[in-house]
Amino acid sequence: MQWYEMFDKEHEPSEVQVSDYINSPLFGELGEYLLQTHKVKPKLAYSSCAMDKGMWKGWNIKYKKSGKSLCTVYPKQGYILALLPIGAKEMTEAELLMPMCSQYTQELFGKCETFQGGKYLGFEVRDKSVLQDMKNLIDIRVRTK
Repeated sequence: MQWYEMFDKEHEPSEVQVSDYINSPLFGELGEYLLQTHKVKPKLAYSSCAMDKGMWKGWNIKYKKSGKSLCTVYPKQGYILALLPIGAKEMTEAELLMPMCSQYTQELFGKCETFQGGKYLGFEVRDKSVLQDMKNLIDIRVRTK
């Protein structure tokens, strides 16, 4: 059963239900990193977006700092789908980081179109190297003013 079919807008899942559905230690590692490093707590939000056959629909977890979106996590069975915006001000530093990133992240970055000078990267976080790339890109977002 898909995540968006399990919990409608009126039935918010608990943290335990989210974690149990995802069933990946990488989700916990991302949340712990954001809390410990950037003092950012997760916030559940509901999206009724029907793009990509429900890929973005349903309850998601938003991480924001000072009004700036760091990433949004969409629960999937066994992994997470994370949308990470890279703003125009962060593009140069993100481009410099790319040669040190995993092949997956380099290809994702390369194929994402530029929008208003930035990019929206949709990561399938299934291994530690991709999670580390995300952490590095989040660090760029936090320190860019």
